[in-house]
Amino acid sequence: MEHPRWDAPVVDRTEFRPALDIPPPDRQNRLTVLLRLLLLIPQFVVLWLLSIVAFVVVVIGWFGALVTGRLPRFAAEWLAGYVAYDTRVYASMLLVVDRYPPFRFAAPDHPVRIELRPGGPLNRLAVFFRLLLVIPAAIVQGLLQAGWWTLSFVNWLIVLILGRMPQALFEATAAVLRYRMRFQAYLLMLTSAYPKDVFGDPPNAEPQRSATRPLVLTGAAKALLVIYLVLGLFSSAAGSTSDQWTDENGDTYTGDVISTLAPLRSGS
Repeated sequence: MEHPRWDAPVVDRTEFRPALDIPPPDRQNRLTVLLRLLLLIPQFVVLWLLSIVAFVVVVIGWFGALVTGRLPRFAAEWLAGYVAYDTRVYASMLLVVDRYPPFRFAAPDHPVRIELRPGGPLNRLAVFFRLLLVIPAAIVQGLLQAGWWTLSFVNWLIVLILGRMPQALFEATAAVLRYRMRFQAYLLMLTSAYPKDVFGDPPNAEPQRSATRPLVLTGAAKALLVIYLVLGLFSSAAGSTSDQWTDENGDTYTGDVISTLAPLRSGS
């Protein structure tokens, strides 16, 4: 009779989900808050150029993942750097941090950091149907962003007056940012973990590593996220309605539909 091996290593089968590390909200320079979008214009130009390259890389990587069951190493490394850079720029745009993002992929000294662990095994069927599978997450991500931007002026005014982001607003904005990062990582095949945990992590989900890892939300932060989702739904409905109008001949024109699945869209 074979006896169990008590010295056998314990295998952690918990699915790793892309992680976001941000320090607690701190004082921000009111002048940089006032001019935040203007200061980030060079970053937006660079991100737009990088998104063109990223599109080419992800198409090549998609074929490679279908054949080998994992993203080619060059594609995994480049796309991981792209997502990290994009997340730092977006964190600055959402007023989460005051530190200006550097123009490079690797920035270990920057307060906004992500952990992706790219290049792992991928389900070929999930790779093949990636654009279909990601639709529910794309809808959630789109609603969160639309809701946040609906209140963006209020958020900006609060940070400008106080010189810092209140805790509840910080947590809700970090949740929006993390979900967006996880959505990008899944869409670009940097992870097999589907985007989830919009409303944060359970307490003691993992050892505390930063203010957002684990991301344990207060009731006020969760309420803000619900408001973002509702406002995003209303703004999407209003946008769909405004895309249709009747011309002087009584014919109805339907405007172009902008897909929420734009995988490399760097702005809001």
